Amino acid sequence: MSNNISKPFQRWDYLKITVLGFAITALWQSLHSIILPLRLLDFIPESQKNTYLGILTLCGLLLAMFVQPVAGAASDRSWFRLGRRFPYIFIGIIATTLLLPGIGLAGSFAAIFVIYCLLQVAANTAQGPYQAFIPERVPQDKHGTASGVKGLLEIIGGVALVYIAGIFYSTANGTGGLWVVLAILQVVLLGTMLATVFLVREPPVNSVGRKKPLLEAITHVFSKDVWKNSSFVWFLFSRLFVYMAFTTIQQFALYYLRDVVGVTDPAEATARFTIVAVVCMVVVVWPAGYLSDRIGRKMLTAISGLLGAVGIAIIALTQEYGTILWAAGIIGVAMGIFNSTNWALATDFTPKNEEARYLGIANMATAGGAVLARVIGPVIDLFNNRSPLSGYNFMLVVCIAYFVAGSLAVIGIRRRS
Repeated sequence: MSNNISKPFQRWDYLKITVLGFAITALWQSLHSIILPLRLLDFIPESQKNTYLGILTLCGLLLAMFVQPVAGAASDRSWFRLGRRFPYIFIGIIATTLLLPGIGLAGSFAAIFVIYCLLQVAANTAQGPYQAFIPERVPQDKHGTASGVKGLLEIIGGVALVYIAGIFYSTANGTGGLWVVLAILQVVLLGTMLATVFLVREPPVNSVGRKKPLLEAITHVFSKDVWKNSSFVWFLFSRLFVYMAFTTIQQFALYYLRDVVGVTDPAEATARFTIVAVVCMVVVVWPAGYLSDRIGRKMLTAISGLLGAVGIAIIALTQEYGTILWAAGIIGVAMGIFNSTNWALATDFTPKNEEARYLGIANMATAGGAVLARVIGPVIDLFNNRSPLSGYNFMLVVCIAYFVAGSLAVIGIRRRS
């Protein structure tokens, strides 16, 4: 695969093409870990909080699974004067920032539901095309390094806003903390979008990409040529299972720490849990990507899934918060390795003029894992209502199985087709 690169790829270029990931991850991590779980408690019965949270995020992520690859495929075949990717990035981020205040203004679950779904559409309209920058502009022997930088910025973005959200929710009176967090998210999104638009130079549009009409390219998004590549399908399964495990523990951590561990301040405890995991991710994410360029992606990806299973097992065997923080560190190391090496695998599979389409489909596994993770919400409530706290025990066992399955799926990845 060739790349449209007019000059050698420099260290600064890694940052320019991945900085938007900082803001997008900050958005979803803060919403899913802190803002939505606490905001929903204003509208829903205590005994059904897991069910409502699961339904809300399930529907939004189903939209993400469709919108992201479609927006990516549309950008693959676009030829706007500003470039193939930039118009989608600009419109998507502007719409996201305009929708964010709705989270604070909403006065019912129905209003939160609508705003959240619209946020998924807007943000994924930007994310699908943005993801094409690595395979489009980075030499293939540096995909692991670029994926490591991307993962590092995403992790830092996630932990920064989760920490801010946890602190403001713990210290501010009323809804003041919520509005501060939403305003910060708006500034971060706009700033990184403008940096991307002004600092990144898109390569010339390949004339081959113009021959297929845009509507035809969009309808071609999920055609069977992708699914005939067995290695890519095994890659999707690996990514699906690992993100099912990670998203499950992330999504329901606040309720678990409150109900099972009995922490006095669930928001702060969840923020600290997340921060420990993310710090460990930061330590390993770039070295793992760099190493994968030299020894390969498969082995590191498989090891990461097994490490994640170990971390969940430790949580299952203890209710002591200090030990749980150690487990969070192990899970963080696992996900740091996985984020770099698995995404590098994804970029290796992208054919010319199909970069955003393939990576959009790859992120369907990410969103699909997040979707399926939410399905367990009603099951947790069902088990808990029959036997106190048994639903959370079931959740942890399932997470261990997910991580192991993600590691085993890597075996099926043979080579790039």
